[in-house]
Amino acid sequence: MRIGFHVSIHGSIDTSVDRAIELNCNTFQIFTRNPRQWTATQLTPETAKAFFDKVKKHDIEPVFAHMPYLPNLASPKDEVYDKSVKTLTSELERCRQLEIPYLVTHLGSHLGAGMQAGFMKLISGINQAFNDTDGDVMLLLENTAGTRNSMGSTFEDIQHIIEQLSSPERVGVCFDTSHAFAAGYDLRTEDAVEATVRKIDEVIGFERLKLVHLNDSKGDLNSGIDRHEHIGMGKIGEEGFRNILGSRLGKLPLILETPKDTRRSDVGNLMKVKELAVGL
Repeated sequence: MRIGFHVSIHGSIDTSVDRAIELNCNTFQIFTRNPRQWTATQLTPETAKAFFDKVKKHDIEPVFAHMPYLPNLASPKDEVYDKSVKTLTSELERCRQLEIPYLVTHLGSHLGAGMQAGFMKLISGINQAFNDTDGDVMLLLENTAGTRNSMGSTFEDIQHIIEQLSSPERVGVCFDTSHAFAAGYDLRTEDAVEATVRKIDEVIGFERLKLVHLNDSKGDLNSGIDRHEHIGMGKIGEEGFRNILGSRLGKLPLILETPKDTRRSDVGNLMKVKELAVGL
């Protein structure tokens, strides 16, 4: 089982590897920059080498990077959209420098402009970023929780984006369990998980899935509420995660993005996942 967390790069980017090791991870996810700023400090060859040397030394891979918080690739606002496309282009290049094979992106919000306008922006922006970078890094489109004006909450919407891209071979999918549940995909019973997996396979193709964000949901099924919960402590529940881990989803790299609070630590969540996976 490849399982890990989103870890901090505070101090220097290679320290993220140390933090992942301390948490007993064998895969992990990072931001390559401050996620709350548009600007980023340029990566030096020395910084990149220190990072990927540690990754190789400890066999802690695959590594995933995540797009920062500010970009909105579906935005109808020209300034935000232009900055978002530039950030995507920059992040693909930074991942190449760091030898990170996958970059996860949210699909953003059309802000009331409508789904078709959002699709046009997304497809155009990703194509532009691909045109300005080489193909070493795969972009993973993350499903969303179905909040108002959000893009990509259904498998059909994600597939529509992929099939319209100029280089669909450069795109995969990140499946977030909390988002999927909030968007109406049931994950509580064995039959429900298998039905969701079949739907992924039929609409997108299961082989496009490269990562699972393993999170419980504070919101109910089809609530559209994007709020993560500790494993087994939300509406999906322990039995749901046992069924998820026993399905094909459990064979993919698993990244936990669970809350930071006193109810349970990151290590506690990792131990819970391993406990639920016993015998599967």
